Amino acid sequence: MKYFFPISFSILIFSGCHKDSPDIVAYDPTPYDLVYQNSTLPVPVLPSDNPLTVEKVKLGRMLFYETLLSLDNSVSCASCHVQEDGFSDKHVLSFGVGGSLGKRQAMPIFNMAWHTNGFFWDGRAELLRHQSLKPIQDALEMKETLENVILKLEGRGEYRNQFTRAFGNDEITAEKISFALENFMFSIVSDNSKYDQFLMGNATLTESEERGRQLFFAEYNPFFPEESGADCAHCHSGNNFENDEYRNNGLDAEAAITDIGRQSVTGDVADKGKFKIPSLRNIEMTAPYMHDGRFQTLEEVVDHYNSGILNSNSVDPAIYFTSSTGLMLDAQEKADLVNFLKTLTDYTFLSNPEYQSPF
Repeated sequence: MKYFFPISFSILIFSGCHKDSPDIVAYDPTPYDLVYQNSTLPVPVLPSDNPLTVEKVKLGRMLFYETLLSLDNSVSCASCHVQEDGFSDKHVLSFGVGGSLGKRQAMPIFNMAWHTNGFFWDGRAELLRHQSLKPIQDALEMKETLENVILKLEGRGEYRNQFTRAFGNDEITAEKISFALENFMFSIVSDNSKYDQFLMGNATLTESEERGRQLFFAEYNPFFPEESGADCAHCHSGNNFENDEYRNNGLDAEAAITDIGRQSVTGDVADKGKFKIPSLRNIEMTAPYMHDGRFQTLEEVVDHYNSGILNSNSVDPAIYFTSSTGLMLDAQEKADLVNFLKTLTDYTFLSNPEYQSPF
């Protein structure tokens, strides 16, 4: 006996069986051009096994703002890395799931494509893709497992569609998540500050900013105080204002070092109290400062380097060398230095819609 169903009923059965299936989407990846507004940064060396594409950057942006990556669906990467704050956190320590507190101040996220010597304050993640997965699994941060994250994302058709667009199929894996997040974070570029405009010949520094610029790049010279500078470029070098190194910058005396920093990764006692040198771009917006957020203002930071360097076994020799006299900066010079640092703020980056939540 043959059975015949009304056409509408047949359509209902078909659509019901496939309601959770992703739409048919094409895999046609489009290369993503890393845009430098002013060409003041060098060409970065990016990993060849994860080329930038428009589709992966979009997926990574979705994941960066996605609270499903946390245990109770309350915390995203963007919870602790806020765009208008230079993708950093105004809190001394970031709040995770259940109100737990992290162990260190959240580092700002921009110009990651120019960081080539590990990530996190202690450099425990070799590549940015490795860094991207650690907060998800950290018991003080997002407190989730990668297996659960994958299950939650698999339940969303829009994610299966975007994984297909980005990778050619809708299989969701931890590696694909890390590749997408790496792509998005590489796409976050800051190079349009007043200082960049100055380098391009499109802006003029004030007298105070210019005096601060000269102090920033001039070396410390205890023998000729009138020529001595703040020696900042010793660590904050190049147009990204960082040198990809780990240094002990004299925050604590030996007995007072409770966070051993880089030593926890290398096991080398010579790395005790050493931390990754961050970029000074957008430094005006990324308070509080240092790995433990101990300084609330740029003035406090300048005071530390001017007269607060403490000795320990692993303190950077060049930094400790200045402690014999201090940097010898007077009140006006300290103000000038802070004014120069504020020229590194990139207001277009802080409000760029390409980096905002896609939801």
